Amino acid sequence: MKQYDIALIGGDARIAYMAPCFLEKGYRVICYGIMDVKGEEASLPTYADSMEIAIKNAACVVGGISLFKSGKVFSKKEMPDMTEERFYKCLEEDQMVFGGVIPERFSELCSERNILCYDFMKDEPLAVFNAVATAEGTILEALKNKETNIHGSETLVLGYGRCGKVLSDKLKGMGARVTVCSRCQVELAGAEAVGLSVLPIRKLEDNIHRFEYIYNTVPAVLLRGNLLTRMRRDVLVIDIASGEGGVDYGRAEQLGIHALHCLGLPGKYAPIISARGLVDFVIRKMEQGKVIYNGNKG
Repeated sequence: MKQYDIALIGGDARIAYMAPCFLEKGYRVICYGIMDVKGEEASLPTYADSMEIAIKNAACVVGGISLFKSGKVFSKKEMPDMTEERFYKCLEEDQMVFGGVIPERFSELCSERNILCYDFMKDEPLAVFNAVATAEGTILEALKNKETNIHGSETLVLGYGRCGKVLSDKLKGMGARVTVCSRCQVELAGAEAVGLSVLPIRKLEDNIHRFEYIYNTVPAVLLRGNLLTRMRRDVLVIDIASGEGGVDYGRAEQLGIHALHCLGLPGKYAPIISARGLVDFVIRKMEQGKVIYNGNKG
């Protein structure tokens, strides 16, 4: 039996706030590379001296969203031993690993060693929950970075997946004149069905000059070349796409376009409620997998 039920490794404020949530529910928690958490000293978790110690002493390992970035375990703290390779080598058979945007190859390697991987972003209820916090954070970024009203603004949303749908709905509720742009006819039909204006992507270049706010949710570099040169100079572009985003940031800077790549917004603006959702997901999977925890369950 492991000394701890859960090891929290790296991540942003969401992972840090998972610690007191687990402790309140009676779980034994060890941490490494997490952000500092607020609370009474008695409610703080144990901190390991290394990532290896944390991982090898816990039944479940929980990382951030994303789990890895640029070959390292994602962390708001700079921890030299937190490489992806070292993380994998520290794992042991029958452990469970949780994180966001877990690479397919990593999951396959873990499966070969009987290590279960659970991707937060592949759970539909959790992904929708995350989309709400992302949309609210996106709107806060817009309000902070442009001195005009969202109400009445000509607003473009690129993509109409989970985040695009929630964001478009909230912007419409604030009185923005929202246009959804996509290459997918099903997405355009869905947006039009709820009263949004739509724009096929083939017509984007001829219409992009109309928009004061542009929100990108598409994880591909779409906003480049002529699309950038045809934008109005007072536009605000907020890119919430994962990975490298959807903007040619070098060219945007040359043109004086205010473009922001805003990642991890739930961790920035709603870490406590987001942490609770992640905790519930982890506990549910632990119970389904019959992981031994609290010393008496299995």
